[in-house]
Amino acid sequence: MAQTQTVAVTEAPEVLYAVEGHTAVITLNRPERMNTISRDMLNQLTDRLLEADKDPAVRAVILTATGRAFCAGLDLTEVTQPREGGISGGTSNPSNLDLKHTPPTVLFNMEKPTICAINGSAAGYGFDTALGCDIRIIAPGAKLAAAFTKRGIVPESGGTWFLPRLIGWSKAAELIFTGRTLSAEQAVEMGLASEVVADGDVLRRAREIAAEIAANAPLAVQASKRMMRMGLNETFNDHVHHVFLQLLPLLKSEDAREGMLAFMEKRPADFKGR
Repeated sequence: MAQTQTVAVTEAPEVLYAVEGHTAVITLNRPERMNTISRDMLNQLTDRLLEADKDPAVRAVILTATGRAFCAGLDLTEVTQPREGGISGGTSNPSNLDLKHTPPTVLFNMEKPTICAINGSAAGYGFDTALGCDIRIIAPGAKLAAAFTKRGIVPESGGTWFLPRLIGWSKAAELIFTGRTLSAEQAVEMGLASEVVADGDVLRRAREIAAEIAANAPLAVQASKRMMRMGLNETFNDHVHHVFLQLLPLLKSEDAREGMLAFMEKRPADFKGR
């Protein structure tokens, strides 16, 4: 397989971004405030996610954070300034948000597979953002807090859509209505995370999974994610038809030919994404 060189692409104060081989690593970098999301940070995170999705060299995306928390939610110092008619404009004011370009929405619609390396607790907006990723692994001390109803609001960024599909209606209802906080072990037991990984090893494990994904044919991986996403809202018969339409161009791709040759020649495949 061709060698890929580690290249640092860009770096912003509150969101770090680097491409390492075929993996983009996006890191929330506001540890002094437990990575709470400011307006600028929201925009930076969205931009980095879109950048990774458009980069043909990137085959998997990792989202993680620095410090002891993954993300403690929105930065309340920006969104709780009183004014006539309610709280001030900020990241939580719906009139100021383009909901098609918030991180959980972008994560759901991305073609590239995403892995959330939950290094510490994820609450509120951070919880919804983690749910937007395809795969989640979690550190043993991390907690997932869906405390929206305890704050007088609803899960504002996809939680009410993600949770029933991930864990079923009854468990989702219990979690949302009570505003309960889950331990890492409970998150895995409920199906909200794939595995608990030792402290300090979450990012390493995420890179291992990303490398395993990146070794496969990227067009096929992306088409598989596209089909899984479409299948959430269509009948079986419609879905089978759409899968067939995706399969036709894949069978004509260079990667499909390489995959077949590699299998017959009993060697690792060298996929090019063509």
